[in-house]
Amino acid sequence: MIRSFFWKAGEPVRQIDGIADFDALFADPNVVLWIDMTDPDDHESYILTHDFHFHPLAIEDVIEEEDAITEWQRSKIDDYKNYLYVEFQVADYVDYDEGIRLEEVNLFLTRNTVVTVHDKPHRIFNYLYQRALKDERVLGRGAEFLFHTLIDVMVDNYNSILEFFEREVDKIEDAVLSEPDEETVKKIFTMRRDIYELKRITLPQKELIGHISRGQYSMISDRARLYFNDIFDHLTRIIELAESHRDTLISALEVYFSSVSTKTNEIIKVLTIFTVILMPPTFLVGLWGMNFRYMPELEWDYGYALFWVLLVLITLVMVLFFKKKKWL
Repeated sequence: MIRSFFWKAGEPVRQIDGIADFDALFADPNVVLWIDMTDPDDHESYILTHDFHFHPLAIEDVIEEEDAITEWQRSKIDDYKNYLYVEFQVADYVDYDEGIRLEEVNLFLTRNTVVTVHDKPHRIFNYLYQRALKDERVLGRGAEFLFHTLIDVMVDNYNSILEFFEREVDKIEDAVLSEPDEETVKKIFTMRRDIYELKRITLPQKELIGHISRGQYSMISDRARLYFNDIFDHLTRIIELAESHRDTLISALEVYFSSVSTKTNEIIKVLTIFTVILMPPTFLVGLWGMNFRYMPELEWDYGYALFWVLLVLITLVMVLFFKKKKWL
């Protein structure tokens, strides 16, 4: 499916659905064009070669992403002099089991056109469609600023992931300080995995935007380059927050293991104390229970009562001794 938007000075932004005469629009220097392709078929993909004459290697990367040949997705940028080719990722958090889901977005930037190709629809593109129609500045400022807007919105989408991480980390901290269990540990390791995944995605993106903001590509003017600095700062903040959440989870894990160790020690201490307390009564019971006919105290009238008094007295003395030592 192809959905396109074009703007010309003095005219409102217009939308085109399907294949159009893109090469004629592209040839007009007064036109700014955005072509968005969602899961294009072979006929639709042909315009990348026929209308824009993009390099076969760049087109091959697009087709490979659509066919899911490459499993490990990493942002990159290639400079073909007359246009830039960029691979970027849109990330969404699904759940604890699936973690972060990535959607590859391929972007081509020419002097007056931006072409985006992605395999599945995404809510940010619906937002951008409406924004392009309502606010002509999205296209009216030129292709390089449209290119900036697209990447900026994709990066802003990480905010929802960070907000989720912040809420879950707070819950984990509360659980660790109250009654941690195995489910809490599972959540800690799962969140650490997802935070690492977020860093793995954003670090190459930060590097890519850093190249743009340092003026390494002639397709991006100095005026537009300043706006990419803001994206660079945003990605830096995302990485720093991810690091902060990861450190918090590591601390929470240490607190959990410390808590488990403390509880284990308390249990061992109580069992040891009970064992020591019961040792004298066990000795006395064993002594009085020996089967000898002639034995002192066996014939006493108050021998049994004396036994219990002695038993209770020894137990109380030992309990008081443990309390004085603050072992109880």
